[in-house]
Amino acid sequence: MSVTSPLPTIVRPPAPAKIRILETAGNLFYEAGIHSVGVDRLISESAVTKATFYKHYGSKDRLIVEYITARHNNERARLEALAADTGNAEAALRALVGAVSAEVASPGFRGCAFLNAAAEFPDPLHPVRTIIERHRDWYTEFLAGLLQELGHSMAGDAADELMLARDGAMSGGYAGDPIAATSALGRVADRVILTARA
Repeated sequence: MSVTSPLPTIVRPPAPAKIRILETAGNLFYEAGIHSVGVDRLISESAVTKATFYKHYGSKDRLIVEYITARHNNERARLEALAADTGNAEAALRALVGAVSAEVASPGFRGCAFLNAAAEFPDPLHPVRTIIERHRDWYTEFLAGLLQELGHSMAGDAADELMLARDGAMSGGYAGDPIAATSALGRVADRVILTARA
């Protein structure tokens, strides 16, 4: 009795129009705010038809969820790659602080995309808030893992402190003085790292 192997699953890349809509939404939602960008503007600036927009996303709400999910996936991949390239936990933590500081100082910076989205969706049960919570949990656990590797005796608490300092640098750097905000983040990171060594 012969056994036939199953046919391989063909994974097709997303259609260029779908990618273009998501990239356009990402730029507009970050620059102008999620609620202030309407479907007509998304369609116009994506250079697609209304039928194409609804074929790929069905609604603005679904596009918003995909936007936040893509932000999470991209930031996770970027930070994991950054940490992997450094070789040790302390260098990884310092590289992460450097990356946040560079982001705050970059042209067009408008604060943390996740904190901005959370402010626009006050219902804690909304799908957008669920994704934001998952992102923040991942980020804090990632920091805690690095701190544990560094030998910090209270890695979870220290990760919460670093996360709060990062939030402050992102918000304060946008609303006020980016140099002061990122310098404060650097001082918190220095103190946390020194505590781990003690």
